[in-house]
Amino acid sequence: MTLDGPCPGGQVGAAYVRRADGRRSVLKWRPRARVADMEAGPLTVSRVLRRAGCPVPDTELVAQVGDAVVTVQELLPGTAIDRLDHRGLVQALEINRSQAGRLAGYSGVPAARLFLRQDGPGYCLHEPLRRHNRRSAALERWVATVGAGHPDRLAGDDAVHMDFHPGNLLATGGSITGVIDWDGAARGDHRFDLVTLRFGIHGGGADPGVARHLDAVLDTLPEDVLRPAWAHMSLRMVDWAVRHFTPSEVEHWLDLAERRVS
Repeated sequence: MTLDGPCPGGQVGAAYVRRADGRRSVLKWRPRARVADMEAGPLTVSRVLRRAGCPVPDTELVAQVGDAVVTVQELLPGTAIDRLDHRGLVQALEINRSQAGRLAGYSGVPAARLFLRQDGPGYCLHEPLRRHNRRSAALERWVATVGAGHPDRLAGDDAVHMDFHPGNLLATGGSITGVIDWDGAARGDHRFDLVTLRFGIHGGGADPGVARHLDAVLDTLPEDVLRPAWAHMSLRMVDWAVRHFTPSEVEHWLDLAERRVS
């Protein structure tokens, strides 16, 4: 197979490849990873969902290359959603519901970690929030408080994508045709992904009314599901903004995070 250009949308380590028969696939490169861990977690999750009829790409090849895992995945039809409309939200909610209970019987799939009490592996770092300003430091204290009252891993036998946002939803003609980038998938509560989606549409990533609809859905979640999920995403996005973006971007994420701090 030969390289056929980078994938759009800013995916790091993702490119199109073309086979000898002309068929295109997606080549992905995940550094600091092991095939055994990918097989036990994300690849098992995606295969289970695909067998259940969920629009998940097939994994055609998996290989260890140095300290990285290389995969070749099926290229699904459609393009990434730039702006989520109401029809797309309804479909995304349906897909999310289809993730419920899918990992019952797959006890080897690790549960998702939240990192509310300690740093994650290169993300969900606490110290940048403590140091940035008063708002971020207050948010970090709230995250740690939530962490003290909840397990560090999600409970449940659902499939959890962990990065369920419009950029990972493919659509054509107004219909969602695929959910991509399952590299971080794990076991837990599928409703965690709805919190990720809410952060993913913050600041103009959805039509008017979509955020209100999704907020109403989140309002129905039990506190022991919503609070740790919201704390994780708040930590994740604010930490990343502090370390990689401008101060105004940090304020952008703090504005959303603080809406459910209590």
